[in-house]
Amino acid sequence: MKITIYTDGAARGNPGPGGYGTVLLAGNHRKELSGGFRKTTNNGMELLAVIIGLEALKKEGFEVMVFSDSKYVVDAVEKGWVFSWEKKGYAKKKNPDLWRRFLVVYRKHSVKFTWIKGHAGYAENEVCDQLAVAASRELNLPADIEYEKSQNTTHLF
Repeated sequence: MKITIYTDGAARGNPGPGGYGTVLLAGNHRKELSGGFRKTTNNGMELLAVIIGLEALKKEGFEVMVFSDSKYVVDAVEKGWVFSWEKKGYAKKKNPDLWRRFLVVYRKHSVKFTWIKGHAGYAENEVCDQLAVAASRELNLPADIEYEKSQNTTHLF
């Protein structure tokens, strides 16, 4: 069975409150997923939207087409950058925790990415945007622990 996943991420302030939105389509099945964090980045949420979509698949081995308006995510995978980052231990790369998590689930399926222009009339991408923005506006959002941990550096002087 072929699965189509649309994704989007948002952050108000970048970093700031953020959210992700994901729409999964398979035959006549549809699932919408979203969530948010109190302080995160747009790129982190773009990547998390893809991860959440892939993690929602109950079985392995699906043919998956991901539509994303994130050049960061699409190019990192389709141009093979993430595989070089992995080999180098993600040295000096942002979101290493998310890229590690992504590669685990990515390798369970045959995944292709298509970049689409955001806010250009793609109905499902607009839904994902609305889900992501709404999630970023929720009250009492949880911490994006890995992001916040990466921002806490101890200054001795």
